[in-house]
Amino acid sequence: MGAFRMYLRVVSPSLRPDEISRRLGVEPDESTAVGWRRHPQATPRSHATWIRHVRTADDDARPEDLEPVVVGWGAGFAEALGRLAASGEAGVHLEIVQEIDDLEDPQQKGIFLGPHLMAWMGAAGAVLDIDQYVYHECGDAPEGAGRAPSG
Repeated sequence: MGAFRMYLRVVSPSLRPDEISRRLGVEPDESTAVGWRRHPQATPRSHATWIRHVRTADDDARPEDLEPVVVGWGAGFAEALGRLAASGEAGVHLEIVQEIDDLEDPQQKGIFLGPHLMAWMGAAGAVLDIDQYVYHECGDAPEGAGRAPSG
């Protein structure tokens, strides 16, 4: 897997995933409903999530490689997301997850988002969420402790 993953996440405290799909005219890649539990001891979810993954054939895709996929979802989909966000019933988030495990690899660094993606996000009423994880050898860790995330 590459250093970057991207996905669209719609979060709602009141709408079911099937209602989100109906309003958007698109099915999610994954979803969870209000009250869902990861395991029996977990606190029930207070919101529904509706997720669509941004994928290319290249496992080492960077954000600029993933951008055409999102823009290719079309203006109609972006506008439907924008109406949902404007209704106040759901939040729309474009999520970028960056994992750096080689500090010398320039392909793992930097995030560039072009004007077409920014315009699509504007129409979708989407906020940008970037999670960054840097994995490194801990010089002061006990023998065999391995890598630790930072950031």
